[in-house]
Amino acid sequence: MTTDIRTDKVALITAGGSGMGADAARRLAADGFRVAILSSSGKGEALAGELGGFGVTGSNRSTDDLQRLVDGALERWGRIDVLVNSAGHGPRGPVLGLSDEDWVVGMEVYLLNVIRPTRLVAPIMAAQKDGAIINISSYAAVEPDPLFPTSAVFRAGLASFTKLFADQHAADNVRMNNVLPGFIDSLPETEERRQRIPLQRYGKSAEVAATVAFLASPGGAYITGQNIRVDGGITRST
Repeated sequence: MTTDIRTDKVALITAGGSGMGADAARRLAADGFRVAILSSSGKGEALAGELGGFGVTGSNRSTDDLQRLVDGALERWGRIDVLVNSAGHGPRGPVLGLSDEDWVVGMEVYLLNVIRPTRLVAPIMAAQKDGAIINISSYAAVEPDPLFPTSAVFRAGLASFTKLFADQHAADNVRMNNVLPGFIDSLPETEERRQRIPLQRYGKSAEVAATVAFLASPGGAYITGQNIRVDGGITRST
């Protein structure tokens, strides 16, 4: 255990080795956060080293690995201010062609990936009377897309979980919000998908990261329980 306990703002990022999770980590580090990154590939541990933080090579499906991330942050810096939950990719296919096992994997990837680390981090944030949990979700949470069936179903469930969490923890000044990207440049680009986007371009991972950073900042301190769309206008509501 290190004895150099600091009081800098601290952010944990799960599934942060690549894509939007990695860009969120880079942006938060640029904004002055100490960062701790979990990823299964080892890329998150390497990125954390580049950013002056620390990383854990492990899975967000493992409570033990998540606990190592939390404990490591507390040992080094003494607090946790932000948790960013990113995700990999769940099973795809025709909605009735997916097996029971596929649906269980989808739940692991898109819902329990948030619930497990939140159980560990929320009591710490409540004791601090300050904290923000930001989940990188998907536009499919509000407009189901047959391209991403397990994402659509379980991220709709995540939206409900987020509202329940926000109601329960707002009095402790602990917030939770979801960021809902559309087609982002971390995905292979196709003309058919681009034509669906009113802005006529794929989004940038850095634009998603900027939204995450805003929700983690004092500017986002009055926002909780929300689904914030960063999708170029694919989904719209009045």
